[in-house]
Amino acid sequence: MSEEHGVFLQRCIALSTQAAARGDHPFGALLVRDGEIVMEAENTVNSEKDVTRHAELNLVSRAVRALGSEVVQECTLYTSTEPCAMCAGAIYWAGISGVVYACSAERLGEIAGGSLVIPCREVFARGVRPVEVSGPILEEEAAAVHAGFW
Repeated sequence: MSEEHGVFLQRCIALSTQAAARGDHPFGALLVRDGEIVMEAENTVNSEKDVTRHAELNLVSRAVRALGSEVVQECTLYTSTEPCAMCAGAIYWAGISGVVYACSAERLGEIAGGSLVIPCREVFARGVRPVEVSGPILEEEAAAVHAGFW
């Protein structure tokens, strides 16, 4: 694990803790461009009463509108937990070239009783454009937030 990955994933885990403290599901994500955080987002499923408001989808939607496609395509998305199939699709269509995650989808499924556990690598493998995936990294720390929530 690079030191940079650890710093960014620690921030994602902090965002997931904030979301949980607010009563939302414990997920946090951020976009990094040239070693700098350009945008952050948390899960807002409960607070917005919308099951699609995952941290990654919130981030991608906002980033494409605010930063533009060209900038977003130069970013790596970091997330506290491996993106679900819905979020992986959004990441792919936005043109993001890389994803780094802390807790794996499989581990989340074990903790939360997941009913649709599809690793993001499987979703990205179906596309014509490669998306580099790294993870799980800091899985125990990220999983601890989930263990206290579900």
